[in-house]
Amino acid sequence: MKSLWNPSDARKAGKSLLNQRVYTSRLLGQEPELVLHGGGNTSVKVREKTFFGDTEDIVYVKGSGWDLGTIEAQGFSPVRLNVLQKMAEMETLSDADMVREQCAAMTNPNAPAPSIEAILHGILPFTFVDHTHANAVIALTNAPKGEQRIKEVYGDRVLIVPYVMPGFVLSRTVYEMIKGRDLSGIEGIVLMNHGIFTFADDAKTSYERMIQLVSEAENFLRKKAGARFLAKAKPQDNPLALATLRKAVSDQRGCPMVVKLDQSLEACGYSSLPSIKSIATRGPLTPDHSIRTKRIPVVVTGDPAADLQRFADDYRKYFDRCASEGHTMLDPSPRWAVWQGHGVAAFGRTVKEAGIVSDIAHHTYRTIQQAEKLGGWRALSEKDIFEIEYWELEQAKLKSSSKAGPDLQGKVALVTGAAAGIGQACANALHEAGAAVVALDLNPEIEELFNADDRLGITVNLTKLDKVRAAVDTAVRRFGGIDIVLSNAGIFTAGAYIDQMDAGNWDKSIAVNLTSHQQLLQVCIPFLKLGIDPAAIIIGSRNVAAPGAGAASYSCAKAGLTQLVRVAALELASSGVRVNIIHPDAVFDTKLWTPEALKRSAERYGLTIEEYKTRNLMKAEITSKDVGKAAVAFAGSTFLKTTGAQIPVDGGNDRVI
Repeated sequence: MKSLWNPSDARKAGKSLLNQRVYTSRLLGQEPELVLHGGGNTSVKVREKTFFGDTEDIVYVKGSGWDLGTIEAQGFSPVRLNVLQKMAEMETLSDADMVREQCAAMTNPNAPAPSIEAILHGILPFTFVDHTHANAVIALTNAPKGEQRIKEVYGDRVLIVPYVMPGFVLSRTVYEMIKGRDLSGIEGIVLMNHGIFTFADDAKTSYERMIQLVSEAENFLRKKAGARFLAKAKPQDNPLALATLRKAVSDQRGCPMVVKLDQSLEACGYSSLPSIKSIATRGPLTPDHSIRTKRIPVVVTGDPAADLQRFADDYRKYFDRCASEGHTMLDPSPRWAVWQGHGVAAFGRTVKEAGIVSDIAHHTYRTIQQAEKLGGWRALSEKDIFEIEYWELEQAKLKSSSKAGPDLQGKVALVTGAAAGIGQACANALHEAGAAVVALDLNPEIEELFNADDRLGITVNLTKLDKVRAAVDTAVRRFGGIDIVLSNAGIFTAGAYIDQMDAGNWDKSIAVNLTSHQQLLQVCIPFLKLGIDPAAIIIGSRNVAAPGAGAASYSCAKAGLTQLVRVAALELASSGVRVNIIHPDAVFDTKLWTPEALKRSAERYGLTIEEYKTRNLMKAEITSKDVGKAAVAFAGSTFLKTTGAQIPVDGGNDRVI
């Protein structure tokens, strides 16, 4: 492990100890081998003037809910040092009392709640204190003869603390160990099955001690365990099987779930180990992870639904073995899976949540293999892990993310013709409603327009069946399945009377406005049948009910598309797939309608541009966003029991009515 300390960047922090604390905290947070997603904590001790001009000693400790990788000065909680030290002297202290007194001792009541390790930071007699869950250190502590190996690596330079409950119990244990002891030769504290602390009176030394001690653990592992991985293997690539797994997970959880699949050679090798059922189900790297990942993953070897049911049954037994009065069982669904032959899959209500679980799972299976090569991975007892998984102070970290989300949260939407106009508006509306969105378009700009963790843009010619199939498979691999298909791609070919029509325009309109939609449905239907409350929404046209002369190629294609929707509704209803069509009219905020084209059309009717844009019964301007809102309604719970419907979004057209 290399130090990321940069003298130039460090100078920017200035003389402020808190700013220096922010700088080195971020350095720690940038290294996933040290901390992941809110893990670890840091502190700094300072002397400050009170409101009345007196001076007092303050510990700025990482606030609960903040991530070391992005923490700001306001992410640290200022707590009076003398209060923390007095709390450590108490023989017993309840969690509720600890939290209350720590918050009461803050000099800024608007700051976040202090870390549950605030007391421990307070009693360590150093200005800077760093704490991480370093993978290499945990690999040593969670292997046979863990304490002996730690001594072999560090000698007397670290104190070793047997596993105890984090929070007050840990703080009290360390307090008794260091009381009256000379710590001048001590560089850190190793917490068995938990992590490591380093400390110093300057930011650089404390940080670089962490890097040095972890590097020594890494070097020891490299020497004793050799190559990191037990096996590597090529993945089985089956998007339909992935969608089947997602369906089973979502059904068990009772809500749509995003799946992030790790199909690296290492993940597939791990999942293919003959002893994987034993190795993967011994416990997490550190008990803190259990609040996001549960104690163990599900091992999927055959029918996902059957494997998930066994996991849930085993979880209930685990709860019954470990629970005491006052505990209420959390949902028994797994948060990640070791999927034999396929890799490692993480589940989440959102793409972000699935990503967090995936990161933890990734580091878990890598570290487990290191410890396995040292003689066998050994996690904490299930009782110890249960105490953390159901610990009120840890559960509080997740409460803010457990609130009910938007209507389409967890769902995956595929939208065509999404680079502009109605397609883009629909894609944005579905995303705002909570869906992960895969956007397809012939325009390569789509890849930049939809480029985020929960948005994916794919350039594709929708008239090419093989390209459509590849794009849909990519969408499923990215998010686990498809729940919503919004088929919007279309063109308006040059107007011409039938006897003067160019055959090429007719063929092009049929290919894009009808056949491409049929091909998309054909490819997506197997995935929609595995979707959660699945819906296909097709963008039609007012021309279906009220065609105009000279628009045969466009109108006939859209009429055929409407008939396709009706047939699809008949065919897919028994599978729970809704198929509906929206008929927009006079949507002028698209690239098709340039100011010049709009002006020409208005003049042809003898109207002003404003009059032309509102020439419907309601005198309302129709926008792409209006169509997007209708699409969200059709995709969500409002029209959960509607299929085969044709809904106009046109402000009321007298010819249609």
